[in-house]
Amino acid sequence: MGRTYFVEEAVGQYLSDLSTKLKPYVTGLLIGQCSSQRDYVIRAVRTPPKEEQKEDSISPSKLASIDEEWITTHASQVSRMLPGGLLVLGVFIIATPELSKDSQNALRKLIFSVEKSLTKRRLWKPAEEEVSDRAALQICSATKKVVCRTYDVQDPKSSAKPADWKYQCALSASWLALDCTVNVNIHIPLLATSPNHDLEKNTKTGLNRWSKQIEDSVFLINGQVKDDDTELLEGQKKLRGNTQSSTQFSDVKVLTQLSQGSSHRSTATVQVCSASINLKGAVKCRAYIHNNKPKVKEAIQALKRDIINTLSDRCEILFEDLIINEGPHRKNFEREYHVLPQRLFVPVAGSSVMLSDYKFGDETAGEIQERFVEMLDQSVQAEDIHIGEEINT
Repeated sequence: MGRTYFVEEAVGQYLSDLSTKLKPYVTGLLIGQCSSQRDYVIRAVRTPPKEEQKEDSISPSKLASIDEEWITTHASQVSRMLPGGLLVLGVFIIATPELSKDSQNALRKLIFSVEKSLTKRRLWKPAEEEVSDRAALQICSATKKVVCRTYDVQDPKSSAKPADWKYQCALSASWLALDCTVNVNIHIPLLATSPNHDLEKNTKTGLNRWSKQIEDSVFLINGQVKDDDTELLEGQKKLRGNTQSSTQFSDVKVLTQLSQGSSHRSTATVQVCSASINLKGAVKCRAYIHNNKPKVKEAIQALKRDIINTLSDRCEILFEDLIINEGPHRKNFEREYHVLPQRLFVPVAGSSVMLSDYKFGDETAGEIQERFVEMLDQSVQAEDIHIGEEINT
C-alpha cells in the first residue's frame, strides 16, 4: 500500500492559482510532517524566479531548462525557516499536457538532489524506523489532474510508488507546540596545526560534538519525564471541535549530562591549540507535532532536531554574512565578538504552526518581509513578526 498525504485545503487553492499563470511549467516544494501512520502537507511554495529570468524565457518544448541547482538552493534556504517537526516533504510540478510525459523524470531527479543537499547540512542522523519516502506531485495545468507518487530517498534505485493525496480543512489548526530555551556554552579549540583556522569547518566539528550531547539529553515535558511510547496528550484535556487555530503549548526543559557514567572509559587527548571559538547564549527552540495521537518520542525527536538545527543554521548564516562583508581571506584573528542572528517566528494563516527566520540587529522588518515573499511566497505584516529571544553573542 502506498502512503497517504493529508493536505491543508489552502495548499489546493495555492496550487490551483499557480496553474492558471500562463507558463509552460512551475516547480516548487511541499512542506509538512511525516509520521509512521500518515503524512501531512501544510504548505506548498513555488520556486522563486531568478532575477534574470524573463516571463517568456522558458522553452515550452522541454523541461531540460529546469535549474536543479537553483531549486536545491531554495530548498536549503526554506529548510532553515522551518521549526522542528517540519521538513521539505517533496517537490511539485505544474506543467502543460505536452510536458507531462517528461515531468515524472524531472521530479524524480529533483527529489534526490534536494534530499542530498539537505542531508549534507544536517548534524543529526535519521532514525532507523524513520519514513524516507518523499512526494512527487504532478499537476496538469489544463485538466487539473493530480498525480502523487513517492520515492524512497534512501534507495537511489527506488521506483515510483502511487500515493493518495487528500485535502482536509483546518488540518494544522490545533497542532501541538513544544517550546524550550536552551542555554548554550560551547568551547571549540582551534588546533595550532591547522594553519589558517578554517573557522567554519572547526565550528561544524564542535557543533557535531555538542549535537551528540543534545541527543543524549533528558527532556522534561511540563516538568515530567515521559515514556517514549506514551501518547503526548495522555492525561491532558483535548481541544475538540475548534477549527480556529489554537496551539497547545508544552513547556520543555532540557537536562544535559554533566559527565559520562563510570561505565564509559574516557581517554584524554592533549592537543596544542592557538585559539578557540566560544558560542554562548540562550536559544529559543520550538517544534510542532500533529494532533493524531502523537507519541512522546516523535515530539522529543522534533525538538532535538530544532535545537541542533537552529544553532548550526545561525552559524552558517553568520559565516555567509562575514564572507559577503569581509571577504573569504581574513588574516587577522584577534579577539572578536560576533552576534549570531536572533530567531523570529511568523504565523501561518489558518494554522497553529509558525514559521521561523533569523535577523541580524541591523536588519529591518521590511527586509524580513521581502525574504518571506521571496522564499515562502507569503506576505507578512510587520506586527506579526515575533522576535523569539534576546540578542545573543
